[in-house]
Amino acid sequence: IMVQYFLDGGPFMYPILGLLIFGLGFGVERVYTLFRASVNTKKFMTDVRTALHDEGRDKAVEVCSNTRGPVAEIFHAGLSRAHRGIEAVEKGIENAGTIEMAFLEKNMVWLSTVVTLAPMLGFTGTVAGMIQAFDDIKAANDISPAVVAGGISIALLTTLFGLVVAIIIQTFQNFLISRVDKLIIDMEENSVMLIDELVEIEIASKQK
Repeated sequence: IMVQYFLDGGPFMYPILGLLIFGLGFGVERVYTLFRASVNTKKFMTDVRTALHDEGRDKAVEVCSNTRGPVAEIFHAGLSRAHRGIEAVEKGIENAGTIEMAFLEKNMVWLSTVVTLAPMLGFTGTVAGMIQAFDDIKAANDISPAVVAGGISIALLTTLFGLVVAIIIQTFQNFLISRVDKLIIDMEENSVMLIDELVEIEIASKQK
């Protein structure tokens, strides 16, 4: 019955379906990427801290190289510059953080585009359906329900499908935004912890 409704909706149903497939494609790709970017940050921070204290900066850099995700990337950028001082570490983390945020938010604009365009196409189909209904009235010189039913059906179905597509992709987008926000908070919190750790190590080394 859903296929029949789709066919009854007229030509505007096809571009809306195309938007749904387009949006789902980007949505699935983002979900996969963001889940791959997620790591156990508490364990990772413990490993880095242990490496710094037991074997030095080079070992901590190696731990970062062997760990995936944005937190590991910004740690790697910071620790690689640790020999230049804390300011260089902060600058490296800041620059890497900007790049990682851009990576996490990549392709999100296309989901927003689908959310905007799908209802607009649906409403365009609605207008086309109403025009057809009035044309049918004019041609038949009759305003009976049977004459206008086809055009009104097209109008309602395209609007419905456009809204359903927008709701599905908007749900995807909201979920992805929440994941990105969580990863960004992890990056910021752990960056502060790393810098504090390096400061403590530097102070301890000066006191020896």
